[in-house]
Amino acid sequence: MQNSIFSIFKVFFKVGLLLLGGGYVILPLLQSELVEKKGWITSEELCEYYALSTSLPGIIAVNTAIFTGRKLAGSKGAFVSVMGVIMPAFLAIILLASLFEEIVYMKSVQNIFWGVGIGVITLLFLAIKEMWGKCVTDKFSTIIYILCLILALFTKISPALIVILALLIGIISQKIKNERMKKYD
Repeated sequence: MQNSIFSIFKVFFKVGLLLLGGGYVILPLLQSELVEKKGWITSEELCEYYALSTSLPGIIAVNTAIFTGRKLAGSKGAFVSVMGVIMPAFLAIILLASLFEEIVYMKSVQNIFWGVGIGVITLLFLAIKEMWGKCVTDKFSTIIYILCLILALFTKISPALIVILALLIGIISQKIKNERMKKYD
């Protein structure tokens, strides 16, 4: 049973490289690497580790790596197995971040961002147009709309608070309307 710290790291690094799609994909990868190729653990042990990992908070792949690494080489094994399984994702994020830093200032990328921004503004306009006829239906709703617009444009009040204020005004208004309807019934 060759399970040196480096070989544990290497196996979990390989699993981390192939781990696309989340923690549920890790079981067949670990079955192949740890049970069939290396013979470090049994299928039953792997299933137990996996079942425990899914029932604990955290990332399934990391939890499974902890249990497996601990069985193979104690605390050091748990540590290197976790490092192995997360290292590929960490390196990919670093690479993408550095590439993003390089390309973000390119003219073509700036044009893409500009186009996306215009697309977002267009979608917002279409959403407002769609909702306008359904939401602003009378003088009262028009007044509430104008009040919210003024608050959003000319004050530092959080938009979330403005929405909550409009919601409360709408609820109170509807209750008053319902009370008036009950009086006339």
